[in-house]
Amino acid sequence: MSSSVAAIRANFSNAKVLIIENNEDQWVLMSRAWQQRLGEVTTERVATIQQAMSLLEAWRYQEWEIPKLILLDLYLPRREDGWRFMTWIKAMPASISLVPIVMLSSSADPVDIEQSYQVGISAYVVKPVDFAGWVTYFNELRFYWWETASLPPLSLGY
Repeated sequence: MSSSVAAIRANFSNAKVLIIENNEDQWVLMSRAWQQRLGEVTTERVATIQQAMSLLEAWRYQEWEIPKLILLDLYLPRREDGWRFMTWIKAMPASISLVPIVMLSSSADPVDIEQSYQVGISAYVVKPVDFAGWVTYFNELRFYWWETASLPPLSLGY
């Protein structure tokens, strides 16, 4: 087996994504598109930063629960909430703080984008506006994060 095939298999092994999205209508579109393009990857969706912090704190000692990727809505409901979450997560042990985070936002404001990278996100994506856009986005997410990039191995770093 080639090393690239092994890396892809490792990425999909016990793959879970934490999605932090407070808009129910957005979530309906996202979850339908997710099932079409990344159905083999489990999602855990929360609507608030507090819920996300509670989950990650609990998963901190449960290596098998740690997501391989986090999709974070910047405005929850204010952008400062998304940035506050980033500051919190980057202070966590390596088992959590090294999980790649993709910032999702309807904002294309250069200040939002720059500040998001300054607090440590892995990528910033302006949210698609319709179902077809979400399908395309999740197809690209699949190709890059699961079939191209090598995700960090899970390890308890506390």
